[in-house]
Amino acid sequence: DDYPGSLLDLRHRPPDGLHEVERGLSLARAAGHELPPDDDGRLAVRRASAPRLPLPDGPYVVLHPGTSVPARAWPADGWGRLAQLLAERGHRVVVTGGPDEQALTRAVAAAGSTEVIPGNEGGGLPGDPGPGVVDLGGRTDLAELSDVLARAAVVVVGNTGPAHLAAAVGTPVVSLFAPTVPFERWRPWGVPVVALGRGDAPCRGTRVTRCPFPGHPCLSSVGADEVARAVDSVVPPPGTRDRRAALVGALPARPLPGGVA
Repeated sequence: DDYPGSLLDLRHRPPDGLHEVERGLSLARAAGHELPPDDDGRLAVRRASAPRLPLPDGPYVVLHPGTSVPARAWPADGWGRLAQLLAERGHRVVVTGGPDEQALTRAVAAAGSTEVIPGNEGGGLPGDPGPGVVDLGGRTDLAELSDVLARAAVVVVGNTGPAHLAAAVGTPVVSLFAPTVPFERWRPWGVPVVALGRGDAPCRGTRVTRCPFPGHPCLSSVGADEVARAVDSVVPPPGTRDRRAALVGALPARPLPGGVA
């Protein structure tokens, strides 16, 4: 009954529940290709000797509030409140986003500080913006965004492309994960992840792009204070204890409440 399949030399059936990265690797292995022994799976980032972006000196937290799929978006006021809470705790904050998300990133950065430092002013800014929040919305290409994420202590992001880019460069992720797709297959791969959101929400496994359920229950239940505590668990605020030590043995992925798999 499987006429196209009869033309194939090898039928490959990966086990259920594999992460998408591992599924791809298993297919490559089935075709006779193994990763080189020295390949750790990380994305190599070419860093400019004098970056043009006004990044803070020392550890910083990246907030990436945008998503390509509205059903996976945490409410904008939550992002603004989160930026404010992190700034109050002493975290340096960088907000990233695409060209069509500049209004959103500007609003988030403005909520976090009275001293918003736009990323397109480069050159005259001090290396450490102090209490300011750096807004890089629409001001990075893919290589520059990779560099910004690679330098970060942790990235807070929904289940969207930059979450996987952060994982590819080895940065821990606080994931605001809408369970429209399975967490275990689509979580940021190979880095510590703290997952927040209702895994038993009615959108589970539906792959909807716009939430059809009143109140957006999978993510509206997550408060900014909960996200701020998750950030603190990965990279404590200045003065609490050594930040570098906090990343040693950092948190493994935590399943979403409700048992998303």
